[in-house]
Amino acid sequence: MRTYEGEKGVMLIGGIPATRLAQTFGTPLMVTEEEVLRERYRAVHKAFNDRFPTRINYACKANTNLSLLRVLEQEGACIDAVSIGEVEACLWAGFVPERILYTGVGVSEEEMRAVAQRKVPINVDSIGGLHRLAAIAPKHPLSLRVNPDVGSGHSRKVVTGSKGTKFGIPREEIVEAYREALDMGCLPRGLHAHTGSGGSDPSVFGRVTEVLVGIFEEVRVQLGLKLEFLDIGGGIAIPYRPEESPTDLDAVAEEVTSKLRGSSVRTLVLEPGRYIVAESTALLTRVNDVKSTPVKDYALVDAGFNTLIRPAFYDSYHHVAVANKFQERAEAEYDVAGPICESGDYLAKERALPRLVAGDLLCVYDVGAYGFSMSSNYNSRPRCAEVMVSEGRADIIRKRETTRDLFRHQKIPARLRV
Repeated sequence: MRTYEGEKGVMLIGGIPATRLAQTFGTPLMVTEEEVLRERYRAVHKAFNDRFPTRINYACKANTNLSLLRVLEQEGACIDAVSIGEVEACLWAGFVPERILYTGVGVSEEEMRAVAQRKVPINVDSIGGLHRLAAIAPKHPLSLRVNPDVGSGHSRKVVTGSKGTKFGIPREEIVEAYREALDMGCLPRGLHAHTGSGGSDPSVFGRVTEVLVGIFEEVRVQLGLKLEFLDIGGGIAIPYRPEESPTDLDAVAEEVTSKLRGSSVRTLVLEPGRYIVAESTALLTRVNDVKSTPVKDYALVDAGFNTLIRPAFYDSYHHVAVANKFQERAEAEYDVAGPICESGDYLAKERALPRLVAGDLLCVYDVGAYGFSMSSNYNSRPRCAEVMVSEGRADIIRKRETTRDLFRHQKIPARLRV
């Protein structure tokens, strides 16, 4: 969990009072610290590359804001993209096609063709997908995704590597899939798997690496195919609770790279998303009302699960502080809930906080991953603004939507206008 400094009872984000940011840009507001983003990328890059040549493919589904992508492009990151929209975002942000790896599931012919036309390498998720790609672009650079039967994640909804999930080619079929690819004239370059999201146990990363190395060598021996890279996916966790410890990056890197020594693998690929961006961003939200019931007290704020869905969807924990009463003693317990017309709309439950009144400013920690990217216009509410702070300066990196933006693509047929 990120820690923040305060000054005169006010939380500072990137050296700027949170109250000033909220006053200048309004709320709800996502605030990203550029330096934290760069630090997290450099940390994971160093931990792995100190031990083995590793390409860091940022899993951009976590956050596709163009300014964040620009920072990571400057840092030398590559990209894991899962849709044509993510591919386009990364190209707009300055990534060349060779630095993007597209990994889709249930990919339509239209989307596969669009990705191939942009010269972006494709990580194929199924035998059917392999046949479609071979028909569309037989010489297109590709890799194959295997289901390794090694799964992990902070919620059952994000486990992807277990047997029976919709992801990847079954382990027992993967060598034959490479054989088919060669028979169709394709040029397979790599092997990929992903266990899930939010793992911190080094042994899980070690197990999936071990499985992949076995397949890597099997393909080399049986088919004479020397693959260029082995991609173990991502899923490195961050601590969301105050009592949680950070993932030991060096331990994960050592566990993974120890499995590669003595193998024919020459390049490792890692796909962290959450680890790089989650702690870079905080959500500022204003208390609209404080309500007492016979059962509990509520802090009703202007951000709901339309702004941050993780607590409602995954039962995820995000730390909450009162930005304008920073480090004051907790005097009451609140559920922090939003303006959405559903009982499941909440950001936090049973939090001990300073006594709240309407107008107070809350800060929700560590929302950079799957915060804005999973936000919506539910209840016809515009999505929030985003700013990036660096060296005491704040820049708008996404304008706040207006209600007019919500309906700009809708059309009323002429017969209904009478």
